[in-house]
Formats: sequence, structure tokens, C-alpha cells
Amino acid sequence: MDPKQIAKQIFQSNKTAFDNTFNAMTVIQEHTEKMVNHYLGQSPWMPAEGKKAIMDWIKAYKRGREEFKATVDDNYRKVEEYFAGADKGKVEDFFVNGEKTRKTKAGK
Repeated sequence: MDPKQIAKQIFQSNKTAFDNTFNAMTVIQEHTEKMVNHYLGQSPWMPAEGKKAIMDWIKAYKRGREEFKATVDDNYRKVEEYFAGADKGKVEDFFVNGEKTRKTKAGK
């Protein structure tokens, strides 16, 4: 089997595993948020400042989760573009940490 094809299959497997795990984590976090909201609604002893702090915390982890997912998806897209170029026999600029690391053409 072609090494490029093996690498693509490993990449797809990794991406699928990440997506499934991330989705499961999201479901757990959303369920936990519902439980916390329910608990806060039934806790008259908790001051409004405490409730606000918890809600701010929930918003922060949601935002962080969304930013993390966007970053990972962007990097997976870059790898897919790299493999698409490799399938055509040429690889355009390949970037790691914002710096070009190589540029190859078929037969060179």
C-alpha cells in the first residue's frame, strides 16, 4: 500500500476520533450546565454575585471550547489540503507554526 494512502487513513482515523471525543465532551458539558442552572435556580441562599460568577465561568468555558474546536478544525483543513496537493504530485507551501518549511514539486 502507498505510504501516502496509509498516512491519509491514519489522519482520517485521528480526525474522526477527535471529532467523536469532542462531541461527547460537548454533550457532557452541556448536560452539566443544565444541572448547574437547575441547581442555581433552586438555591435561594446563593447570592446573585455567586450566580453571576458561575454563569460567567460557563460562558468562558463555552467560548474556550468553541475557539479550541475552530483552531483544531483549521489545522485539520490545512493537513487535508497538504494531502490533496500530495495526491496531485505537487505540494505547495507547507506551514508549521506560521513558517514555510518546504515546497516540493513532482520529479524534483
